[in-house]
Amino acid sequence: MSEQNNVPSQEVRQWAMFCHFAAFLGLVFPFGNLLGPLIVWQIKKELDPFVDEQGKEALNFQISVSLAAILCVLLMVVVIGFPLLALVSIGALVLTIIAGIKANEGQAYRYPFSWRLLK
Repeated sequence: MSEQNNVPSQEVRQWAMFCHFAAFLGLVFPFGNLLGPLIVWQIKKELDPFVDEQGKEALNFQISVSLAAILCVLLMVVVIGFPLLALVSIGALVLTIIAGIKANEGQAYRYPFSWRLLK
């Protein structure tokens, strides 16, 4: 970390942002939303504690989103799963974009509604 106001360097902020935005791999292939953040975090977590923290946060959120999506699919039997899945998807999209922007600004972002399995 650079010592000016305790703001991470541009490279560190960029990798932290990539940890969040790697979740968009889920738009390309199944479970890409889990694999993208996992791979970026595993490769770059030693770079800086900020990248390590944001990588864990991104992965925890994507695990939570995946579990919620699976629950929504199960609830499609009683129809309520369709609007819930749309809500979960839009919420995940918006929160992931906010998290990536905040990480690029050097601010640690904590997702709401996230089950934090990785500490």
